[in-house]
Amino acid sequence: MRIAIYAFTGITMFHLSVPQMVFDEVTRQGLAEWETVLFADDTDPLTTAEGYQITGVSGPEAAADAEVVVVPSWYDDGRPADRPLRRLLVESHDRGATIAGLCLGTFPIADSGLLADRKAVTHWQGFAQLTQRHPDLEIDDSVLYIDHGDVITSAGTASALDACLHMVRTRLGSDAANQVARSLVIAPHRAGGQAQYIQRPLPERAEDDPISEVLDWAVNHLDETLSVERLAAVAHMSMRTFIRTFRSSTGATPASWVRMRRLDEARRSLETTDSSIDQIAADCGFGSVVTLRQNFAAAFRITPSEYRRRFEAQPSSP
Repeated sequence: MRIAIYAFTGITMFHLSVPQMVFDEVTRQGLAEWETVLFADDTDPLTTAEGYQITGVSGPEAAADAEVVVVPSWYDDGRPADRPLRRLLVESHDRGATIAGLCLGTFPIADSGLLADRKAVTHWQGFAQLTQRHPDLEIDDSVLYIDHGDVITSAGTASALDACLHMVRTRLGSDAANQVARSLVIAPHRAGGQAQYIQRPLPERAEDDPISEVLDWAVNHLDETLSVERLAAVAHMSMRTFIRTFRSSTGATPASWVRMRRLDEARRSLETTDSSIDQIAADCGFGSVVTLRQNFAAAFRITPSEYRRRFEAQPSSP
């Protein structure tokens, strides 16, 4: 199988190397004859984000007979893809090639129209810009990659490894993917989705926002019962007025806002304290470990215990 990987000036070495590393390992392990080739808009030398110069890159014609065309990243500013690249992606797709957009590489795939009315994923920092440019696109932050069969997109940075391993798995089977993963010393499957990595700071609010005071109060009383009735009372509003004003100010319902603040506090506690899961559940207002686990898994596709092992900032006990 021939795999064409798009390169451009300013790409990072990591993004460029991931598909080559995974797919070339298939050949190195004797699992299949897979060939990767780098192509760009022209054959001029490229300078990477780290300042290295790459020569010997092929032109667009190198993708003409590729069975997979990969855009492994994209410009940090998310600029629209030029017409020649969009046309190359569409023509490759039309002749049956699989198109893969890894990390911000989802942007040019979307610009080409291949993701219209479909789900996609990209680096979480690009969500807002991508959805603004392509409102018909549904972003899913709960997964590390999405495979439509003909088009695959992945979440940020290291998720490209997951997507490339997935492509090995779908074409050569789980045993082959596991062998490649072992050789590269990476996990064949990773738990959870991109949502676990997204920072969700509280939005800035105007000082005269009537909801500001109740939001600040709620954040400091997460361990208590925070019903809509109680929040409305703190805001000195009727229930109806409070719900309407709350949604206008935050873009969320009171219940969903409180739930996310509790989850944010649970994540912070898991990362920075040695409190038990039971204690964290109580401190964050979930009432029970079961409720915490259910809400945590639904939001981040990972258990609180696994999250703590992955992100714990406290030094391990001897």
